[in-house]
Amino acid sequence: MKVAVVMGSESDKEVVQKAVALLEKYGVEVEWRIISAHRTPKLAHDFASSLRENGYEVCIACAGKAAHLAGVIAGITTIPVIGLPIKSSTMDGLDSLLSVVQMPSGVPVATVAINGAENAAILALQILGIKYPEISDKLIEFKKEMNEKIIKIDNKLRTERGQV
Repeated sequence: MKVAVVMGSESDKEVVQKAVALLEKYGVEVEWRIISAHRTPKLAHDFASSLRENGYEVCIACAGKAAHLAGVIAGITTIPVIGLPIKSSTMDGLDSLLSVVQMPSGVPVATVAINGAENAAILALQILGIKYPEISDKLIEFKKEMNEKIIKIDNKLRTERGQV
């Protein structure tokens, strides 16, 4: 199981490391790169065109501002690409979100929320879970634990308010 995580700039690292940590927690091999769609276009092309032959099954592409990295990669590879828009100083990340989500027909990019690194990793895990039952089983347990946690919080609130 291999996932490529690529970010457009070193400044994206703080957000992106959350996705990498979650993927690694699930036993996924992660290659983590800094490749700019604009400043290193040949490298971006070479990277994207070799993803499948290098054994990657999903790519998470993270970028801010003119966040074209996910679209560039999706335009070249046939593996699923998840776009992670990074909050920018210009428009609080709305510019990044729109750059990632507005893809032309034939170039799909699954897009998560601005700075939504955990959801990018979970979506990658769900994609992998189709092929790898051990990942799917772990995600089922994750969802169960999430459900139980919220029920406990709700019960505590209701008890504090005298509603139980």
